[in-house]
Amino acid sequence: MYFKRKELEKFRSFKGPLIDVRSPGEYYKGHMPNSINIPLFDNDERTIIGTIYKKDGREKAVIEGLKFVEKKLEFLLDSLLMIIDSQKIIPEKNNDESFIKIYCSRGGMRSQSISWLLEKYRFYPITLKGGYKTYRRWILDSFSKKWNIIVIGGKTGTGKTRLLSLLDKYKYQTIDLEGFACHRGSTFGGLGMKEQPSNEQFENKIAEKLYSFKTINNIFVEAESANIGKCKIPHEFFNQMKTSRRIEILRSESNRLHELINTYSVFKKEELQESVLRIKKRLGPQRTKIALESINDEKWDSVCRSVLDYYDKCYEYEKAKNNNLTLLDLTDKEYNEKILELINNIL
Repeated sequence: MYFKRKELEKFRSFKGPLIDVRSPGEYYKGHMPNSINIPLFDNDERTIIGTIYKKDGREKAVIEGLKFVEKKLEFLLDSLLMIIDSQKIIPEKNNDESFIKIYCSRGGMRSQSISWLLEKYRFYPITLKGGYKTYRRWILDSFSKKWNIIVIGGKTGTGKTRLLSLLDKYKYQTIDLEGFACHRGSTFGGLGMKEQPSNEQFENKIAEKLYSFKTINNIFVEAESANIGKCKIPHEFFNQMKTSRRIEILRSESNRLHELINTYSVFKKEELQESVLRIKKRLGPQRTKIALESINDEKWDSVCRSVLDYYDKCYEYEKAKNNNLTLLDLTDKEYNEKILELINNIL
């Protein structure tokens, strides 16, 4: 395992283009950051080859794969040369920036085939031993390390995400879990956000961010449930969050309503109403009716009040599981002028 980690570190140290030659489906599920997908086989072709491999063995699967590649060889080469040309990589030039990094699933025939093709044009390709599988082992191992996490807690509308952004601006180590998940973690969480990544790619993003940090320094994260939309926080990392130091933000109801109105009133009424209907059983018929009617009439204060009570009860349940709380009673002015001073006094 140590040997494979060293191979991965060496592979990552080169500065040339990073090419993922797996199928589009594999790439979507999870990939190395900044990699470019030039698939040797598309999703259907990969399925066909896999079936032949299981049924008739490796030799026949290789022959079928060669038939697919033969038809698209010119396209593959053009795609590779386009990337190489865009990064001004010169043939036969041998330095860290001229190596073309290639990986497939396990460092097998797909990456080796593309490497062979580039060598014929006198480029310097380098493949990852163990492929993406080695990278994923490294990702999962990173969550078991001990991290100095500080959790920012607070009820809905207390501005936790705003505080996290402010800390990031002033070069504190932060992980925006909701940003990585493209979801705010509630029934309204997907509004205005991009499509959520796969859970695997969500993990990749977190681990890469951790890799950029100094281990001895604090890492600030927002308090979350285990799931953020369809993305699940890695189990080992989430367990550390639950036992970490915590800063609890307290704000008046009027300030919280103001925060929520600014965040959600910009969305279409139909989207907001659909979000309310997803939790109608939990809200109950009366609060659901009030919320739906208020959205239709653009009475945003009433909309937010009708759902705050529900979210507050959920939050009190979650908060009861944590014991190490530091309370900050913040006004809007303190958010902008004193928050960093308060944070530093706590730590």
